[in-house]
Amino acid sequence: QVQLVESGGGLVQPGGSLRLSCAASGNIFNIGVMGWYRQAPGKQRELVAGISRAGNTNYADSVKGRFTISRDNAKNTVYLQMNSLKPEDTAVYYCYVDREIRTWGQGTQVTVSS
Repeated sequence: QVQLVESGGGLVQPGGSLRLSCAASGNIFNIGVMGWYRQAPGKQRELVAGISRAGNTNYADSVKGRFTISRDNAKNTVYLQMNSLKPEDTAVYYCYVDREIRTWGQGTQVTVSS
């Protein structure tokens, strides 16, 4: 079983930056894709970004050019650097890890507001 611990959420003004981290522990042998989803109030959960073990990435169109996903395989940790944040980025951000099944983190709140 894989456990995920997220950190880095908070309140930031429009145009600001935040960095989310998600560390995996437990049965972490041969972890595959890691990434982030988000869910805003009243909306469905949507993919933000994902990264393979080899470093291949994919992004939602709405965050391309502003968000950067990265991972440290030695630390089993995935990061999401979020720049030029907008109010519409406000959501609970969930990290995930794909191994035999998908495991989700507990979620971290990101609020973009002046």
